[in-house]
Amino acid sequence: MEIAMLGLGKMGGNMVQRLLLGGHRVIAYDVNAKLADELSAQHGAVAAHTLDEVIAKFTGPRAIWTMVPAGKITDELVATLASKMSPGDVLIDGGNSNFRDSQRHAVELAKKGIGFLDAGTSGGIWGLKVGYCLMVGGEAKDFAHCEPAFKTLAPKDGLLHTGPAGSGHFTKMVHNGIEYGLMAAYAEGFEILKTSPFGELPLPKVAALWNQGSVVRSWLLELLADALAKDPHLDQLKGFVEDSGEGRWTVQAAIDQNVPAPVITLSLLQRIASRQDESFSAKVQAALRNEFGGHAVKKV
Repeated sequence: MEIAMLGLGKMGGNMVQRLLLGGHRVIAYDVNAKLADELSAQHGAVAAHTLDEVIAKFTGPRAIWTMVPAGKITDELVATLASKMSPGDVLIDGGNSNFRDSQRHAVELAKKGIGFLDAGTSGGIWGLKVGYCLMVGGEAKDFAHCEPAFKTLAPKDGLLHTGPAGSGHFTKMVHNGIEYGLMAAYAEGFEILKTSPFGELPLPKVAALWNQGSVVRSWLLELLADALAKDPHLDQLKGFVEDSGEGRWTVQAAIDQNVPAPVITLSLLQRIASRQDESFSAKVQAALRNEFGGHAVKKV
């Protein structure tokens, strides 16, 4: 099928390559025109340097996939495309948008006769090789139109039509919230191993060992084993952990839906704590212990 990919970063560029390997005609666009030109020269994509070019290079009904940052950038791009696309076209948002934004985009585009699919996409930089797990919300007819591309991108059994618009990004949001908790558990466990009463245990070997039949084996643990093999003490990294929004939205959804989610909530708060060079909260606690009990404090 014909499909355009807008946003050719770490995931978008690899997705273009996987689609091309699957025999699709792919129009590639990025604000950095060099990325589209490279995909054209090296892999056979059809490069477009403006959004008008993207629209013009289709020979039939359009399926346009956006892989850009959530929020304002996605909102602006959806609005611009809505003014250029035609009834019967389908717009796919594969970024990590808030599911409520996706519900709104679906309503806005439906007024113009344009289909909308929110494609929660998981796989990271490894997706080119192993495929992308896809959670897709939207109308069944729009899903069916784009299904050939979805099947090329996904591994076997890695594609699900989750329901109405917004459900794909909602599912991906919870997926990422769970990921926060899993990562935090591994992180805590390996710090306990690092500070064990037996001296520092061989962390790279433990991570590799646990991937052999253990109940805690996982792809995340495989990635940790690779990271520790390259840098056993992670000396090259600063313990600063960002979050891109989905963890916060998952916690908010848990609150809105009266679902207790202490593990995901605490894992989010730990990420926030990692960004503090000096915790004022910890200083307050130290001061209080000194005031009520005369406990020793460490001075700057």
